[in-house]
Amino acid sequence: MTVFEVILLVVSVLLIAIVLLQSNKATDGSGIITGGNQELFQNMKERGFELFISRFTLVLGILFFVISLALFLI
Repeated sequence: MTVFEVILLVVSVLLIAIVLLQSNKATDGSGIITGGNQELFQNMKERGFELFISRFTLVLGILFFVISLALFLI
C-alpha cells in the first residue's frame, strides 16, 4: 500500500463519519414529496459546530477527489 492509498483510506473513513454527524435537514422523506417540511428550502445560516461540520465535509470531499485523481494518474 502506498502513502496515497493510506491517506485516501483515512479521508474516506473521516468523510463517512462526518457526513453521519451532520444534522438532518428534512424530517421525513415523504415530507419532501408532499410539501410537509416548509422550512426545508429556507435560507438558514449555519452557526458554530454545524458550520464547522459543513466546511470540514467540503474540505474532506475535495481532498478525496484530488487524492483519487492523483492515484488514477500515477
